[in-house]
Amino acid sequence: MAKQCTHLEQIQEVTPSANGCEECLKTGDTWVHLRLCLSCGHVGCCDSSKNKHAIRHFHTTTHPLIASLEPGENWGWCYVDEVVFEFADAEE
Repeated sequence: MAKQCTHLEQIQEVTPSANGCEECLKTGDTWVHLRLCLSCGHVGCCDSSKNKHAIRHFHTTTHPLIASLEPGENWGWCYVDEVVFEFADAEE
């Protein structure tokens, strides 16, 4: 049986905290991809980025869910359950 996220009810309607990785913007650093915390709206860089600010945010706050902020991507990740989930298409 496929593993499922048990935290989906914690998704909040959030506004991204920045137009890039919040911490990288402050230090003048770069990122590979952006992730949005679905609890508070923090924008952090992905695990492929050298600073990995999205997962650092999880370890600091225990907010379990992120979504990709990449254009055309419609998926999220649960750090606790270690599972990817998809969002319903907004046009359906």
